[in-house]
Amino acid sequence: MEKIHKEILVKGRVQGVYFRASAKHTADDLGITGEVKNLPDGNVFITAEGDEHTMESFIAWCRQGPPFAKVTELVITVAPLQNYKAFEVVR
Repeated sequence: MEKIHKEILVKGRVQGVYFRASAKHTADDLGITGEVKNLPDGNVFITAEGDEHTMESFIAWCRQGPPFAKVTELVITVAPLQNYKAFEVVR
């Protein structure tokens, strides 16, 4: 399977609701690699790599997030592969 790279900007109530930790757990379960970090504007930014089918599952999760999150919008862009080895929470 060919790997793809997506940058996902998650907007809404997504900080202080365990979004990053939940994203890592979900990514690890799916075999997605990349990074997730909080942004100063209150949004969350994710870089993710995986095959297309797995990426669709991860993006579907991102639309919901963890139980206390309220995702209002995803902005998804395709970018060149970075070949991440794992999925990391950036503090």
